[in-house]
Amino acid sequence: MSVPVTAASVALDGGVVTAPEALPESGAFVASRGFWGHVVHRLVRDPVAVAAGAVILIVIVIACLSPWITPMDPYKGSMLRRLKPVADATYWLGSDELGRDMISRLMLGSRLSLFIGVTPVVIAFVIGSAIGILAGYVGGWTNTILMRTIDVFFAFPSVLLAIALSGALGAGIFNSIVSLTCVFVPQIARVAESVTTGIRKRDYIDAAKLSGASPLTIMRVQVLGNVLGPIFVYSTSLISVSMILASGLSFLGLGVRPPEPEWGLMLNTLRTAIYVNPVVAALPGLCIFIVSISFNIFSDGLRNAMEIRQ
Repeated sequence: MSVPVTAASVALDGGVVTAPEALPESGAFVASRGFWGHVVHRLVRDPVAVAAGAVILIVIVIACLSPWITPMDPYKGSMLRRLKPVADATYWLGSDELGRDMISRLMLGSRLSLFIGVTPVVIAFVIGSAIGILAGYVGGWTNTILMRTIDVFFAFPSVLLAIALSGALGAGIFNSIVSLTCVFVPQIARVAESVTTGIRKRDYIDAAKLSGASPLTIMRVQVLGNVLGPIFVYSTSLISVSMILASGLSFLGLGVRPPEPEWGLMLNTLRTAIYVNPVVAALPGLCIFIVSISFNIFSDGLRNAMEIRQ
C-alpha cells in the first residue's frame, strides 16, 4: 500500500518518517521550549502554586532586608509595655513578654527560621543524592551495604531522631542543622536510589558504557541529569517539614538560644502569655504555618508541572 508523500512526511525503506511539523502540538512545544522551559510555563499557569511562590519570595525578601527595614529595635524591651495587643498605636502587632516589638522580631526571626529550615535540606540533598545515585547505579553489594545502613535511620521517627541527636550534640544553631541533616539524608538517598535503579538499564546508559565512558562520567552526565528532577521536587517538599522540626527543637530549648528571635523560640517564650494575650502568642505559630504550607503547595505545583506527557 503506497503512502502519499507530503511536506510533513517522507518515505524511508517502506516506512514513514514524520517531519517535525507533523509532531503533536505538545511534543513540538516541548521541543521548542525545552523541558525546563515547559515546566516553568506550566508552573506559572497554576495560580495556587504562583501564590505560594509569591509568599515564599516575600518572606525571603523580608528575611534578607530585615536588619534594615524593622520599624523598631527587635532586642530592646520595656517592662512597662509588656504584651501590648495587636493594632496598638506604637506596636502594630503587639509586644512580647519583655515589651519588644513583635513585628520587628517576627521579621528578623524569619532569617533564622528560613536558614535552619532550608540549610539541612540543601546539605541532605547533596549528600543523599550522591549516596542514592551511587547505590542505585553500582548495585550489588554496594547497594546492599549503603541501603541497609540507611534503613537503620528509618527505624526511628523523624521527630524523635532529631530530638535525640540535638540532645546528644547540645543546643545551638549548628547542632540543629547537623541533626536535621541526619534526619533528611536517608529519605533523599532512598528516593535517589529508587529513581536511579529505574533508569540503570536504559539504552542510553548502555550506549554510554559502550562508548568507553567511565562510571563516574556516566553517573555525572547521564544519570544525574535524568534523576535530578524527581529528587529536587521531593527535597523541596521536605523544607516545610524541616521548618516545623527546627521550630520544634527551638521550642524545646534545643535550637536557637535567647535572645535571638526565631519563630519556634518565640512560641516557647510566649506560651505563658496564651491566656493574657492569645493573639500575640499565636503569631509565631501562624508564621510557621503560612511559610510551611506555602513550601508544601509550591512543591506540589512543581511536581505537577514536571509531569509532562509527550
